[in-house]
Amino acid sequence: MDRKKKNMWGCVGERRILIVEDEKVVAETLRQILSTQGYAVQIDASAEAAIERLAGWQPDLAIVDVMLPNMNGIDLAVLLKQRLPHCHALLFSGQPSVEVLVEKAKSEGHQFEILAKPVHPTVMLDAISDLLRSD
Repeated sequence: MDRKKKNMWGCVGERRILIVEDEKVVAETLRQILSTQGYAVQIDASAEAAIERLAGWQPDLAIVDVMLPNMNGIDLAVLLKQRLPHCHALLFSGQPSVEVLVEKAKSEGHQFEILAKPVHPTVMLDAISDLLRSD
């Protein structure tokens, strides 16, 4: 996409999406789907790597797996919102046990959309479009 042309949201330039997912096949599949839709995509396999990336690359949206090694995805999403208030977070997980983490975040004033794995690509794209359109 030419960065000088308006994208589907009427903004100049590409929308940047950070995928934080420790399952390589899932991350690469998401990258492929999102890239074909015109998004600029970067992937990190851990919260720590994603935090380092923020120094030089600021996403408009982060798709974050809740169950990551070391730091969980909800804590990462909270940190992302603190450092980059414009950045949206879309959480996803295949674990039913994440509800406890989501409820804890809600009780602390953090509201995140969460999708269950496996998620159909059109559901993911619709959720991304809704979040980015809210800018």
